[in-house]
Amino acid sequence: MSSSPSRNLTFSGVYTALVTPFRDDGALDESGLRRLVRRQIAGGVAGLVPCGTTGEAVTLAPDEQERVVAVTVEEARAGDRPVKVIAGCGSNDTKRAQDLAGRCRRAGADALLVVTPYYNKPTPRGLVAHFKAVADAGGLPVVLYNVPGRTGLNMQPETVLELAKDPRIVAVKEASGSLDQACEILRARPAGFAVLSGEDSLAVPMIACGAEGVIAVVSNEAPALYAELIAAALGGKRARASELQARIFPLMKANFRESNPIPAKWALERLGLVGGTLRLPLVPLSPAHHKPMEEALTAAGLLDAAGKPVE
Repeated sequence: MSSSPSRNLTFSGVYTALVTPFRDDGALDESGLRRLVRRQIAGGVAGLVPCGTTGEAVTLAPDEQERVVAVTVEEARAGDRPVKVIAGCGSNDTKRAQDLAGRCRRAGADALLVVTPYYNKPTPRGLVAHFKAVADAGGLPVVLYNVPGRTGLNMQPETVLELAKDPRIVAVKEASGSLDQACEILRARPAGFAVLSGEDSLAVPMIACGAEGVIAVVSNEAPALYAELIAAALGGKRARASELQARIFPLMKANFRESNPIPAKWALERLGLVGGTLRLPLVPLSPAHHKPMEEALTAAGLLDAAGKPVE
């Protein structure tokens, strides 16, 4: 395969699938978003992923989505350690995804996160055509996003590998929950094509099989802890990775007690970081899950014994 500028964009480490903070009236909370992004960068993450599933992108108007990406890019470029921004532009309507891809490019994103079209259930040939059409319109490197629990469609390794032949398609966020499926991609991928876990709790075993990192939910709450964990895994520090995985594992699981990002937003509000407002059809976390969330935050060291947020 010939070299391509797209394949020169490398991925390694933790990329946070950012929540989108809203004010109590449901409007975009730009100041909250900036605080969240600054905390992520200070925590040592490698990149930021606005407007994905965790960011409630399907409830954002196109102008709002473009603004979220622009604000994220501004903060990502502002400090001494610039980080990558992989902007979500997925849709089950290829034309809408193409429009969003162009908006993300204009907002300054480094790459695009493109989910498999949901509800339509396209064939493998349809998937290939969709992703190539978005790559054509976006003019940026594309990260595929396979999350069958959300879309109702599992993109098979054969389709991922077919798309990986296109040098504009640089990585996959693999969230099927199948380590075997990830390994099928890892063993046959072309040089320069990255595999990122889309399941927080499977990132360490995927890294052991050759993956480069993770696009994570739990790093919204614990960026420094999770960045240290993934760095340990990538660096072959097995004992330290095991220790940190055990510490953060309850929070990884608690974040999915209800549909993401409901628990994560509750946790961020509990930690005093941003408000927990969601947009319908998502509603606040059921009270039955509050105590388990608190216990998971305490186990991760984010709340002290008195229940106060740890700075």
